[in-house]
Amino acid sequence: MSQTNKVDEFVSKLKHPLKAEMEEAIKIIRGASKDLKEDIKWGGPSFDYKEPMATINPRMTDYVVFIFHKGELIKDDSGLLEPASKGKAYLKLHSMKEIKDNKANIQNIVKAWIKIMDA
Repeated sequence: MSQTNKVDEFVSKLKHPLKAEMEEAIKIIRGASKDLKEDIKWGGPSFDYKEPMATINPRMTDYVVFIFHKGELIKDDSGLLEPASKGKAYLKLHSMKEIKDNKANIQNIVKAWIKIMDA
């Protein structure tokens, strides 16, 4: 089974009040680069580029949250990334409108990670 199929299968079986929002956010992340790898790690869909980049925490039900594992390295002019402990950063998305309105910002965060990894 391909990595993409693993993520899609995981999400399809998930009971989550923001499942459609999660699917849209995943689509946006995927659209940022064809070079991302994905899998199910740490209990949720995870995205890597050369090393772990971000994982969705599906246990949070009030919003869709991506945990950027080394988010402190990412320059985020949009203000979407919230600093967290141990160098992490959270990308919390509360609604379909917020996700769609921030498509470019979300993809820019992913592209910033790729640029860091390629440096």
